Amino acid sequence: MTADLFGGAPSAPGYTSTGQGARSTPQGSLAGPAPAHAPLAERLRPASLSEVIGQRHLVGPGMPLSSALASGRMHSMILWGPPGVGKTTLARLIAASVDADFIALSAVLSGVKDIRDAVEHAQASATAGRRTLLFVDEVHRFNKSQQDAFLPHVESGLVTFIGATTENPSFEMNAALLSRAAVYVLKPLSHDELLEVVERASAALSPHPPIDADARELLVGHADGDARRLINLVDQVVAVARGVAPPGIDQAFVQKTLAQSVRRFDKGGDQFYDQISALHKSVRGSSPDAALYWLVRMLDGGADPRYLARRIVRMAVEDIGLADPRAWRITLDAADTYERLGSPEGELALANAVIYLACAAKSNAAYRAFNDARALVSQDETRPVPMHLRNAPTKLMKSLGHGDGYRYAHDEADGYAAGERYLPEGLEERRFYHPVARGLEAGIADKLERLRARDEAARGHRETPLEDDPAADGGTG
Repeated sequence: MTADLFGGAPSAPGYTSTGQGARSTPQGSLAGPAPAHAPLAERLRPASLSEVIGQRHLVGPGMPLSSALASGRMHSMILWGPPGVGKTTLARLIAASVDADFIALSAVLSGVKDIRDAVEHAQASATAGRRTLLFVDEVHRFNKSQQDAFLPHVESGLVTFIGATTENPSFEMNAALLSRAAVYVLKPLSHDELLEVVERASAALSPHPPIDADARELLVGHADGDARRLINLVDQVVAVARGVAPPGIDQAFVQKTLAQSVRRFDKGGDQFYDQISALHKSVRGSSPDAALYWLVRMLDGGADPRYLARRIVRMAVEDIGLADPRAWRITLDAADTYERLGSPEGELALANAVIYLACAAKSNAAYRAFNDARALVSQDETRPVPMHLRNAPTKLMKSLGHGDGYRYAHDEADGYAAGERYLPEGLEERRFYHPVARGLEAGIADKLERLRARDEAARGHRETPLEDDPAADGGTG
């Protein structure tokens, strides 16, 4: 039944094929059906693009990969996507669709010798007038020197290179190799596509007790977008059901059968940084519900709560700033609370902090001011400190004029030396900090505007009466 439903599929990498069918090699044949003892996921591997579930943006009619296969003109490429979305399947289908030898390497198991052997095979095939398609799974695990070994052969056209990776090629791939290959992004399977995977797996395993709709939904949730994992889960549940012969496979049966789901979460990869980015942007966007969702997603996936606590403090500093300085204290207290309570109780403190940040007034004025000042200092000349601001701890320094003309602000009206300048010569009018009209910064903006008006009056030698300044005592009113 499996062969009728899904066609033949290769059982292991490292095969040679042609567009007209399989060519026998010492390694085997690409076109033959998977053996009956092979894992279900291998037996269900699609034998043609029409059988592929998902990735319609690549393999649908008129899309990049289907068009390339139809023309018979294959190019080097990187297939980037999470586990279980069809990277290896697409590479095998490409090899089976073009008149080329197919060599598969795994960067986890292969070394320099395997690369050399693959190149020698490709050279022998070229002498015989045949092209070679070289597939490297988990290519990001090769270091940059190993990736360099492919460059001349990709450049010369000796091999058509296909790399599969779960990591961002921009960070993990040699730039020169990346420039010679098209990057195709594979997406996690949608909910409906995963239900279709359940249907195929269930049909391939028949006869067995029927799987009801709630049980299928639970299986899809446990799979977390990974078709290979989903097929294995269906296989596991059906195997147990055959042993105990329940009238049907329901949600309770699945929950009892499956071990606790481990979400797909790479603590150092793109999914990690995508999710922390989503959390940060939800806070910045004042969406407490979304911020709480992403926090829980990361905790559920195994993210270190201490790392999350540090990032939450950073959000308070960067995106709330002086609009609500209480946010800093709340986030620091949340981090301390987690250290005292640990998981899971301490995670509630992080949740409180995230909700507060999302609801607080927002300002990145201090963050921008700091970056602007740092950018200026990094490229500007080393300007001398104005004489009146210099330290004068010795008689010699005083005799040289250090500190001359400095006005002690506490001795001035309202504790403010109107008209005094504190920036180096040439930067007197430079402004870095531009407070926003939100939260506490609205009061700061009003105060700075009043003080600058007094500066202008003092520098213009105009007498102006002091206004009633509720912030003159050091507050921010």
